[in-house]
Amino acid sequence: MAFGIRRHELEAWKEKVKRGEIAFLTHYWYDERFPDCTTVTKVGCADIAQLAAWGRQYGLKEEWIDRRGEFPHFDLLGETQRRVLRQEGRLFELERFTKRGKKR
Repeated sequence: MAFGIRRHELEAWKEKVKRGEIAFLTHYWYDERFPDCTTVTKVGCADIAQLAAWGRQYGLKEEWIDRRGEFPHFDLLGETQRRVLRQEGRLFELERFTKRGKKR
């Protein structure tokens, strides 16, 4: 379940994905399988080949793409999330969910 984002942010992400753009969406998230991760960044693109090529530059495998539904995406968590967002110049997306410099 996603928390901490506004509807217009989700809708903008969906539109970018549908247009075949590489789109980023970071939000609070909880999954008991990953108790140390409280945020996830979804990097989506309707063009699977483009998304897979984007992911390869960060060591992400094509088989990790979540293809359920109409919004294919990678789920970035933990250190991979931080590393990719830093390299993409988008660390601000994660810092938005940080309190007093503590990692979430």
